[in-house]
Amino acid sequence: MALNVEMVTFDCSEPATLGGWWAEQFGGTSHELLADEFTTVTLPDGLRLGFQKVPDPTPGKNRVHGEVTRLTAAGATEKGRHSFGENFRWVVLADPEGNVFCVVGQ
Repeated sequence: MALNVEMVTFDCSEPATLGGWWAEQFGGTSHELLADEFTTVTLPDGLRLGFQKVPDPTPGKNRVHGEVTRLTAAGATEKGRHSFGENFRWVVLADPEGNVFCVVGQ
């Protein structure tokens, strides 16, 4: 029996604001399920992103893929560029709340 990914959830301090940012980047639809506490974003392919309010957002990496130029123009911050061998490259970005994610192949 295979597992299906239905939602990737981010810890954050402002779920509606951050969810709206991600919805805009990927052409998704934002839904505030619990005011100021939990927001979901449904992406065009059906995957959902969840944004839950926590008092102290989890530090470290959340790996989500997108387009570097478009994301930085929309408010993401580039944190670094890396490579492994000749053909595998990735860029580390942070969303407006500092959640770190990687974009592969840029």
